[in-house]
Amino acid sequence: MLNQSSDLDRLFHALADPARRAMVERLSRGPAPVSGLARPLPMSLPAAMQHLGVLEAAGIVRSQKV
Repeated sequence: MLNQSSDLDRLFHALADPARRAMVERLSRGPAPVSGLARPLPMSLPAAMQHLGVLEAAGIVRSQKV
């Protein structure tokens, strides 16, 4: 049960941030480059990559380098 709780904690933490929720909303329409996700948000590209890392660690998104 402890592992399940930890997974839920990661999920809720990832979705608690408005910028990450905006990224998830955009990605729900299909794949997008990191630059495209960062562009409408008030953040740098490295910050967007960090946010995506949180979403990926929570199992919400997957990424690949092309």
